[in-house]
Amino acid sequence: MPRFVIERDIPHLGQWTPTDLQAASRTSCGVLQAMGPQVQWVHSYVTGDKMYCVYQAADEELVREHARRGGFPANAVNRILSVIDPTTAETQPA
Repeated sequence: MPRFVIERDIPHLGQWTPTDLQAASRTSCGVLQAMGPQVQWVHSYVTGDKMYCVYQAADEELVREHARRGGFPANAVNRILSVIDPTTAETQPA
């Protein structure tokens, strides 16, 4: 299934408490459960004013629909084409 990275602009996000983050997570999980297995949340990164989320979904529209239903911004949704890390430097290209 394709993977997407979602950029969410959320002012003062870095000041949210663990309880705030837990509530957002619960909302997201509830929406995902209602939508079915064609869209899945992998993980998210929280910064000062943004959240970057990685999702697996059949298409971009499902990611955007999750955002609409959950009341979350989805300022940018981009399909992940490749993933690289330090071990990429060690492997031989195919």
